[in-house]
Amino acid sequence: MTLWFVFALMTVAAIFAVLWPLGRNSGAQDQGSEVAVYKDQLAEVERDLAAGLIPAPEAEAARVEISRRLLAAAASEPATAPKSNLKWRRAAAVVALAGLPLVAVAVYMPLGSPRLQDFPLAQRERGPGMAQSLESLVVQVEQHLEKNPTDGRGWNVLAPVLERLGRFDDAVRAYRNSLTYNGESAERRSDLGEAMSAAAGGVVTAEAKAEFERAHALNADDPKANYFLGLAAEQDGRKDDAATIWRALLAKAPADAPWRALVQSSLARVGGGGTMPALSDETIAASKDMDEGGRNAMVRGMVDRLATRLKQNGDDVEGWLRLVRAYLVMGERDKAMGASADARQAVASDAERLRQLNDGLRTLGLGG
Repeated sequence: MTLWFVFALMTVAAIFAVLWPLGRNSGAQDQGSEVAVYKDQLAEVERDLAAGLIPAPEAEAARVEISRRLLAAAASEPATAPKSNLKWRRAAAVVALAGLPLVAVAVYMPLGSPRLQDFPLAQRERGPGMAQSLESLVVQVEQHLEKNPTDGRGWNVLAPVLERLGRFDDAVRAYRNSLTYNGESAERRSDLGEAMSAAAGGVVTAEAKAEFERAHALNADDPKANYFLGLAAEQDGRKDDAATIWRALLAKAPADAPWRALVQSSLARVGGGGTMPALSDETIAASKDMDEGGRNAMVRGMVDRLATRLKQNGDDVEGWLRLVRAYLVMGERDKAMGASADARQAVASDAERLRQLNDGLRTLGLGG
């Protein structure tokens, strides 16, 4: 209420500042007319003559000249100068003072609401206006590149945007031009191979694999090249080779590498890493004496505990991917889909975690 009261005072002050002149008498303006000035000059001449400041001949000449100008000024003014009605002007000021707030309230009530919730930035960015704006920018860059096809920087900027928009064939062409006009680099070769794989529906084709191999030759530690080379091995049925590549990649990866969760989930998929929570030595020893039903119950309990922990702390992207993978292994796809939705909601406010999660879910076949 205090804030609204302050706004009301500010509004009233602004209206008074504008309307106050309407309520003032304009008689002072009449005193400033040209006729009044000449009358004052005649009076001043008489005072100077009486005080002996000017001789009589000069006073008479001044009287004649001022009188001539006075007559000319009087003749040029309208016979009946319109005078503003002070009463009506004050009435207009009062009406405006009361009417403007009423009009503002009348407009606000159907269009606004003090209880309307904020529209999050992430949703605004995902809105249709954002997509249209991005498309229009892409068109402008494309038009520029049509006139300046050798602008390597332009191709370098355009290529990832086209890939983000799902225009994979155009992205492949843009990455090729970026290589042509910017020169060789492991990063550009990897980006080209990734766009080729995306254009093929996620399959690392022979042509894409060749690009990743070129990137690896330029930089053996390039993470994207190593990941996709492992993915190519998996798609060729060489899961052990894929696991070896991904283990080596994780061994060299920084602890805060944004793609760690993706590689770990991929490693788990090929059997190179556990998909369930880690088992202690005592648990493993005890499970050897269990029958199939007992082992399944134990695994079920571990999965349920993982799910409970993630509901309490949903920032663990790797944990969410393990949970989804566990449900898929147990043949419970509906629960896997539900866990995916819960995971996206839990990390929705963190763009980087959300990207890691979506990348991991795509490798599990749940990236829709």
